[in-house]
Amino acid sequence: MKAINLPVDSRKRISLTKLLPAGAISSVKAYVEEDKIILEPMVEIPAREAWLYQNKSALKKVRTGRGPERKTIFSSRSWRMDVSG
Repeated sequence: MKAINLPVDSRKRISLTKLLPAGAISSVKAYVEEDKIILEPMVEIPAREAWLYQNKSALKKVRTGRGPERKTIFSSRSWRMDVSG
């Protein structure tokens, strides 16, 4: 576990920038266990994307780059994309 001493300013605030991982962090969840404060960096997702994380099958397909199989059907007059599988 990485430990570092952080100074407290006159208003009892600390800066966590040295401890936070690189990347987009939108909030921090705080836990209190006896005399310890544990902070967990969090990343939030938009509500419109939440269904993807609730659907394990769809999430697996997105992560592996597999989507529905698509076949292009050609005829003499027009073409259409068949996504029915």
